[in-house]
Amino acid sequence: MDERKRDSMIAYLRHRMEEFGIKPEDLAAVLASEPVAEKNARYRSATGDSWDGQGEMPQWLKQAISAGQSIDHFELSAPPAPTLQPKKRVDWKNDPFAGSPLARSNEH
Repeated sequence: MDERKRDSMIAYLRHRMEEFGIKPEDLAAVLASEPVAEKNARYRSATGDSWDGQGEMPQWLKQAISAGQSIDHFELSAPPAPTLQPKKRVDWKNDPFAGSPLARSNEH
């Protein structure tokens, strides 16, 4: 999301919070009180129901499995850590076409 869209969204949310009398502290309190199970979820449905894999399997997951869906379909996986490849440095010092019309032909 670019910076302008982000700023616009923040302004919109602040306006709506003022309109409904919601203070930033109220929002922070709600976010802090989220159940730990949600944060440690191992399985999640399309509707946002989650299960940490401990205890009895929830009804939504039992129903999906009995309907033929694999439990693996609902398993959350940690996103792979991006591996940043260093950009290849190009040495233009010895480029025989540097500055010529041929070098600029690919620029758009």
